[in-house]
Formats: sequence, structure tokens, C-alpha cells
Amino acid sequence: MKKVIVESPFAGPDNNTVLQNIEFGRACLRDCLLRGEAPFASHTLYTQTNVLNDDIPEQRAKGMAAGWSWMAVADAVVVYLDRGISSGMSQGIARAAEFGIPVSYRRLDTPGEEVTELEGTPKL
Repeated sequence: MKKVIVESPFAGPDNNTVLQNIEFGRACLRDCLLRGEAPFASHTLYTQTNVLNDDIPEQRAKGMAAGWSWMAVADAVVVYLDRGISSGMSQGIARAAEFGIPVSYRRLDTPGEEVTELEGTPKL
């Protein structure tokens, strides 16, 4: 299976947005699995209760660094655009470029397709 790092938003201005982003992240993982990929989404794993607190800068940085360390074995980074591109996602895209890892863009509303046009995708 192709090993992919999933980039989707996590944080938000309120708890409702965070909960929506968590559900969206799960849907992204499912989409990857249905494509025959082995996805990893550190932001859906490390932010669970009693793991790391994304609201504490030191813990957020530790979680992001741990997630990026998986790029050394990843075949690609997949960015889901449906809810916009957050600052954390932008950092993950930049890290992928540093590692020379291919980045592809997707939307859940167009399953099975890669997106080549990013115009109109909001920055969060």
C-alpha cells in the first residue's frame, strides 16, 4: 500500500468547528483507505484526550514534529481542501517540499479525483 500523510484542518475558532474538523479528518482517512492507501493523520491521533493538547503551544509543536517525522517513510502527502488550508497544513506542505515528497490535493466532494486547481481554496 502507498503510505500517505493526511493534511486536513484541526483547530478552529470554537469547539464546534474543532469537532467538525475531527469528523472531516476521519472522512479523509476513510477516503484514503478506500483508495487502497495506508494513511497517517497525526492531528487526529495526537490530539485525542490525554495525549497532547493542541491549545498548549509546546504540545502542539511536539505533535507537529512527531507527525512530520513520519514523512521520512511516506510515499506522498495528501491535502484535503474542502474545509480550506490551515496554517498547520501549510507547514506540512512546506515540510513535504523539504523532504522532496510528492503532494497531491483532493476534495471529498469529488471522490477518487485529484485536484489540480487550488484557486478559491480559503486559507484558514
